[in-house]
Parts: sequence; C-alpha cells; structure tokens
Amino acid sequence: MEQNQELKSALLEETPWVVDAQNEATQRKNIALLFDLNKMAFEKEKALKKLSDRVANDGGISWFPGGRPNDYITQYILEGIGHLKKLGVDITNELSWLTNSINYIDRSFIERYERLLQMSKEGKIKLSDDNLDYMTIHYLYTKTFFNESNNDSKLIEAKKYYLDQAKKYWKKGLYNEGMIALILNRNNEKNSALEIVKSLKERAIVNEEMGMYWKNNYGYYWYQLPIETHSLMVEAFSEISNDNLAVEQLKTWLLKNKQTNNWNTTKGTSNAIYALLLNGNKWLDADNSPNITLGNQKIDISKIQKEAGSGYFKIDYKGKEISKDMATIKIENTNPVPSWGAIYWQYFEQLDKITTFQETPLTLVKKYFIEENSPTGPKLVEINPKKELKPGDKLKVRIELKVDRAMEFIHLKDMRPSNTEPTNVLSQYKWQDGLGYYESTKDLSSNFFIEYLPKGTFVFEYPLNIVREGNCSTGIATIQCMYAPEFSSHSNGLMLKVGK
Repeated sequence: MEQNQELKSALLEETPWVVDAQNEATQRKNIALLFDLNKMAFEKEKALKKLSDRVANDGGISWFPGGRPNDYITQYILEGIGHLKKLGVDITNELSWLTNSINYIDRSFIERYERLLQMSKEGKIKLSDDNLDYMTIHYLYTKTFFNESNNDSKLIEAKKYYLDQAKKYWKKGLYNEGMIALILNRNNEKNSALEIVKSLKERAIVNEEMGMYWKNNYGYYWYQLPIETHSLMVEAFSEISNDNLAVEQLKTWLLKNKQTNNWNTTKGTSNAIYALLLNGNKWLDADNSPNITLGNQKIDISKIQKEAGSGYFKIDYKGKEISKDMATIKIENTNPVPSWGAIYWQYFEQLDKITTFQETPLTLVKKYFIEENSPTGPKLVEINPKKELKPGDKLKVRIELKVDRAMEFIHLKDMRPSNTEPTNVLSQYKWQDGLGYYESTKDLSSNFFIEYLPKGTFVFEYPLNIVREGNCSTGIATIQCMYAPEFSSHSNGLMLKVGK
C-alpha cells in the first residue's frame, strides 16, 4: 500500500488505512528475518512449545490458553502437520503428544457415530439418509495424512459408513466437495474422486487473466472461506486428476486475488502458501526477466535495480523523452509462470473535456440530476450540457460503479462544482445495498473509502445546492485500488451553467 504514492489519487495519510500500511511495511521487513537460521530454529521451538502447552491430558487442543479442548481446532492443527508432511517437512517425531491428539479426534468421531446410531434406534433419523456433517468430512480429510494405527472395530465401522455416505452425498459446497474428493482418492475410491473433480471443473470459470475460479465461494463459516477453499482445489486437482493446466490456472487466481486484496488471516495465508508450493511448476525458482520493447527501444532490465523476491522494478519517462512510437509496447514473458505490470500516462487536461475511460476492471459513470416539482411530487431530471440552472436549485449527484472482481481498500473521490455546496457535511460510516463505506466530505470533493468491494454494480448518491451564478466544471469522479494503483478509472467531465 506504500508503493507508488505519486500514482495514487489520495495520500496514504488521508485514508483510514494508515495503520494497515504500517503493518504491511513491518511484515515486509520481517520476511528477511525468516532466513536467519538461528532465528528459524528458535521460532520453531517456540511454536512447538506453544502447541504442546495447549494440548490437554486427553489429547484435545484448545483455541486459547485455559480454554476447553475443541474438536475443530485439534483437527485443524493436525491438518497443518499433515500439510507439512506433504511438503516433505515431517516433524511428527518431535511431537510427543501427536498420537494422543489423533486418538482424541478418533474418540470424538466414534461418539458422533454412536449418537447417530442411537437416534436411528429412536426413529429420529434413517441411516440411509444424508447424515454426513462438516466436522466428519474434515476429520476424514485430516486422517488421510496419517497412517491408520487404531484398529478399533467401531472406528472401522464408522469410517466405512461415512465413506459410503461421501460417495453418495458429496454435494456439500466447494470446500467440502474438495475434501471429499481427496478423502475418496486416498481411500482407493479413484473413480468417485474423479467424478467430483470433473463436476468441479464443469462449474468453474476460466479466464485468461484471472485463471480458474468459482462463483459464490464466500461465507462466514470455516468451510466457506474463499482463500482456503481455492487452496484446497489446487490440492485436489494436482493430486486426483493430474491436470497441470488447471493447477496453474488455479494458482494464477490466488496471486491475482492477492494483487488487489489483503489475505486477512494467517489461516488463509498459510493455506495459500501450501497450495503454491504443493505442485506444478516451481514458481519461486523462476528468475528470468521479461523482454520489454517500447517502440524501437529494448529495455535492458539487467541494469535496473529490482526488489528482492518479487523482481518488481519501475522506470520513469519525462515528457520530452516520450515519443509516439513508444505507444507500441511488446512484452515477452520468458518464465513459465505469470507476470504482470502496468503502464501509466499522467498529463494535464481541462476537467470538462475528460471523457469516461472504460478499459479497466473498474467503470465509473457520473450523472447530475435536478429536483423538479411535478403534479405527482418531486422528480429527478437528468441535466444536459445545454440546460441552464439557477441559484437555489437542488441537485443530486449519482455515481454508478461497476467492478469485475473483488477488491480491498478502494478510494472513490468525486470533485464538486465550485458554485455548489453539499448537504451532507458530516463524515460518517454508511451501509447501503450490502456495501459498507466511510463517506468524508471535504471542501472540494466527497470521498468514499471502501474497505471491501465485492464484484458487482453499486450506486452512490448525494445532494448538492446551487449557491451562486457562473459556469463551472463539475470535475470528475476517480476511483483507485490502494493495493494496485493500475486498477483505476474516472468518469467524464461536463460544464454546469448557472444563470440568474
């Protein structure tokens, strides 16, 4: 969020997200510390001790110190250890409590199964119906990372019952379907697993820029989180169908999501890292620079200072250095992994001569309406460039925003004509049509700060009063993602004619 301040429509200090940027800067500095071997060893021992302290005598793990053992938290910790094993980092010999914790989730699994049998005897349910719950799916997925050591007959019976349930009732939402596919595949039910993956692929959306993704994979429960869900899909497609193209497309979506969003949780981030490291091309090993040509000029990237790790670099050209042929840009990516960049052109223009720019994922349309009385009450009539207004007229500004992907930390700034005054003078947080935002009224503009902007179409409106005569430019509305300033757009400008 701190990068490229000269390209952004608002100074970072003017936004409500200064602390987020400071936290991000601290995180970037701490990345370098991760490669200190002594610190790595110390942090590893510290983390293992913290885990050990959370394990109760019965093997259950609590969410926080002093809390009761929690089935999901215990399974989640064991799942993470399983992910490390999958990546070739086996720490099971360092965990004296591991067997005890596995036995704990086994006992909880058997208890759920026995409750089910009891309810069946009482006639409350039928065993042939769908009795596959989310905790059981997660348990079966977690257990696939560990060799079966418990030969309890009731455990074997319960597992067989739920595997049969999984083959029959696997339509449980994206995250659970991905887990069920992996469960079946790791329990020698390859054909059933392939059928689920085939169904998932048929429902996916494939886009050249965004990669492969699914609609409506959002929610509030642990099995409805978008990053975790998408990361699991990478695991499912790479392991079950060996579809390398789909895996690369899925990984592309993860990184494109990170371009305009903050992965807000350590849980989501760790799952995404697991997915990116799991399979497919070794993206982290790719270090070739792209071939970039501006007109007849080939850029020698080897002489440009790059950011460590990401390979990011920036080149500035002043006005006199720019020629017409530089509008022809050729880019050749020499790596087997995605790369992206942006080109910005900054120049001065009369505000009323600016036209709407449509070639970005963000689209803005700004309209002015005058409130007129009619036999049926006040009505809004759109203003055209020839219409002459007068002091005292009431106006309404309407801004229509369309966005083709989810983004975070969005700044929308709308300039006002100098012969008008806003009615909304108090800055406040608002909630409208499923979108939350902070509206801040300044001397020259109205600002809308949107922490999370989902894909879709949104309308912003606010009233103005005309207070003086004169011809004034309305200015333009601009919108920009603070994470990726290349995702920006603006509306058109027009003149407001106010007579006596």
